[in-house]
Amino acid sequence: MVRRTLVVISLLVVAATLIVPGVSGATTHTKVGPRQIFEGLVNGSLGTPAPAIIKVVCPGPSTVGRTAHPLPGQTVEVRLASSATARSGRTGDDATWIGAFFGPPPPGATGPGQVSFARYGVPKAIPTSLTFPCDGTGVVTFIPFPNNPATFRSASVPAEYAYVAATSAG
Repeated sequence: MVRRTLVVISLLVVAATLIVPGVSGATTHTKVGPRQIFEGLVNGSLGTPAPAIIKVVCPGPSTVGRTAHPLPGQTVEVRLASSATARSGRTGDDATWIGAFFGPPPPGATGPGQVSFARYGVPKAIPTSLTFPCDGTGVVTFIPFPNNPATFRSASVPAEYAYVAATSAG
């Protein structure tokens, strides 16, 4: 009887050590919801004091007036803010998700290249299907949805497009 009890206790201890690290190591990301202050990030940058950099793969030596696709591996993200700033946003009374828009935001909740966030602290890829200028500046706008015009505020991140010369495989 004592031996059986020791075996059961030993199994419980082993099971607890296997389960607990998985639980304690799990990261929880707060859901986007009403009346939250948030910030947008582009490649980990708030765009202040200098614009966030988006690298664009541009062929040829001259980039003036050209457009191209962004380099893979770049991200956008939203995070909860501890206080409001000039660039932070507010989800308003109704929001359950936030959309990131590159360039002027569309009049509705969807648009080309839009990246959607239902949780904070989860970086997502900048779509490589988008086209950006090979040089210049722009803005990434983070808009909560659904939105109540009287209670929400979008967040913005100034961006600078930096070209990376394309090399040909030979």
